[in-house]
Amino acid sequence: MSDYLNFDSPDDELRDDEYPDEPVEGDETDTVACPQCGEEVYEDAVRCPACGNYIIDSGSPLAGWPTWWLVLGFAGVIAAVLAVAGLHCG
Repeated sequence: MSDYLNFDSPDDELRDDEYPDEPVEGDETDTVACPQCGEEVYEDAVRCPACGNYIIDSGSPLAGWPTWWLVLGFAGVIAAVLAVAGLHCG
């Protein structure tokens, strides 16, 4: 047990692979752009440290889609419904 407590032994040196100074690949913290100022902030941040605005995740699956894309998708759904309805009526 006395060898275990001897920290000054020559074979008890720190190795670089055990305690690296640089982050390991895949250990990076994800960042996103602030919707107000565009500064990179941590993705789980509540407020932007650069501009001070709150970072709000809308949670809507349609958020961020251009309006024309939404209108085109809605028109496609209507056209598909009318096409199916026309097949059943005729």
